[in-house]
Amino acid sequence: MRAGDTGGEAGARRVRKVRCDMAAGESPLNEVVFLTVAEVAAVMRVSKMTVYRLVHSGHLPAIRVGRSFRVPEKAVHDYLQESYVGMESA
Repeated sequence: MRAGDTGGEAGARRVRKVRCDMAAGESPLNEVVFLTVAEVAAVMRVSKMTVYRLVHSGHLPAIRVGRSFRVPEKAVHDYLQESYVGMESA
């Protein structure tokens, strides 16, 4: 117990949990390929900080493993597909 802690939940860290439901037709969890933040940054050709911002803002779903994040590979591809800015014909 640290100085100033009264015990119980007063000193507990708050963790934001995001529920992720599998939609019909998605791969079972044992078939999902997870990428590290560094791997996502390499695929997207951005910095790791940009990936962390996307994860924390909720734009890119991720799971927490210890102190690290893992991002489903399909989520990266879906994010890029939705973010694509194409030229519209006149």
